[in-house]
Amino acid sequence: MTVSRLIARPMLASIFVVGAATALKNAPGTATKADAVTSRVVPMLRRAGLPVPDDPETLVKINAGVQIGAGLALATGRAPRLSAAVLAASLVPTTAAGHRFWEIDDPAQRTQQKLHFFKNVSLIGGLIIASGDTEGRPGVAWRARRAAKDARREAKRLAHDARREARLAAARVH
Repeated sequence: MTVSRLIARPMLASIFVVGAATALKNAPGTATKADAVTSRVVPMLRRAGLPVPDDPETLVKINAGVQIGAGLALATGRAPRLSAAVLAASLVPTTAAGHRFWEIDDPAQRTQQKLHFFKNVSLIGGLIIASGDTEGRPGVAWRARRAAKDARREAKRLAHDARREARLAAARVH
């Protein structure tokens, strides 16, 4: 692992651990904000067959737990790609619920919420990059393409060898 990854991952993860701990401490207040999103998302998830609680406070606590767990995993380098992807996914509803700047009339508050909204959008972008970071090693997609290319090359060579053997066998028969 490079020094930049060693330093950057805990830095990136810190906002999630701190923010989620704050959300846990203030779950009832956070749940009030979350209700605008959970009231729309929960019915869709239930129609999809997922057993999701409908209490916003419970959902806030689950989201906070996920963010703490994934944040600590990212910070310590444990499954960094998966933990970054989980954090990115968990940040979408957090951002949609917590920073609804389009609903605020006060210009100063609206500006603050807009800044927080786009800060979170930027974090999601960074997490998407982190979730694709293979640390210089070939990723699964590259390995799959390479295996397919090797298989095609081997099949072509075997077909060539088989045609040559067939010609030699035919020449011996005549």
